[in-house]
Amino acid sequence: MAQIDPLPPLRDVIATHGLSARKSLGQNFLLDLNLTARIARVAGDLSGSDILEVGPGPGGLTRGLLAEGARRVLAVEKDPRCLPALAEIAAAYPGQLEVIEGDALDVDALAHLTPPIRIAANLPYNVGTELLVRWLTPKEWPPVWSSMTLMFQKEVAERIVAAPGSKAYGRLALLAQWRADAHIALHLPPEAFTPPPKVSSAVVHLTALPKARFEADAAVLNRVVAAGFNQRRKMLRSALKGIAPDIEDRLIAAGLKPTDRAEQVPLEGFCALARAVAAA
Repeated sequence: MAQIDPLPPLRDVIATHGLSARKSLGQNFLLDLNLTARIARVAGDLSGSDILEVGPGPGGLTRGLLAEGARRVLAVEKDPRCLPALAEIAAAYPGQLEVIEGDALDVDALAHLTPPIRIAANLPYNVGTELLVRWLTPKEWPPVWSSMTLMFQKEVAERIVAAPGSKAYGRLALLAQWRADAHIALHLPPEAFTPPPKVSSAVVHLTALPKARFEADAAVLNRVVAAGFNQRRKMLRSALKGIAPDIEDRLIAAGLKPTDRAEQVPLEGFCALARAVAAA
């Protein structure tokens, strides 16, 4: 296997620093540096961008991002055991890697970066969805990030790109597709990781749109979508009865059938409903 930098292979790094993956931290390490460089290339031209990486672990993707020319990488790592390995990478790329020890859910890491900003991460399984929702729902749009290249469990990746009428279609698809272009760029089998997880993984690339596809108030849209999919087998008039007393009228005003179910409603329909609810 060709080396992407002069640093030791990741298996040696893990052995040297005793970095056994911890299930409690959602860790599954990606050891093939050619594969991590490939993921970095999915993120696009990195030479003029600051990159936020969450959960770098022993630094496989970190090294891929730096080898592919990232201007600067800010890595947020919760596991203190990984810090010495990341320090070795920082020494090999002077001034290009900064590591913050902490929980990504508690750290406003994007505030430490200079635009243009991209997010690239093999997200820990236990916080990946929550982080994605946060990045998709900032107070102002467009966001500070221009693109996100994120690894998820395959099932979560499919939910992000799902189309109406499919079992995977739901709140995650609507939030992602309302304000971004999203597609699955890579599929990875369990054996690509150490230890191998029980599920396959996939890399999703999201590009922020300059403005949302359809007009809607973010808070109202989120409330309507959440209510609709919390009881996805119910008709809309039943699932959304807590949203407004005259919800049937609001549904009709939005061009929707009260007897439809949430999984049948496209993004444009939910946005129209959010506008109708807000107007009422």
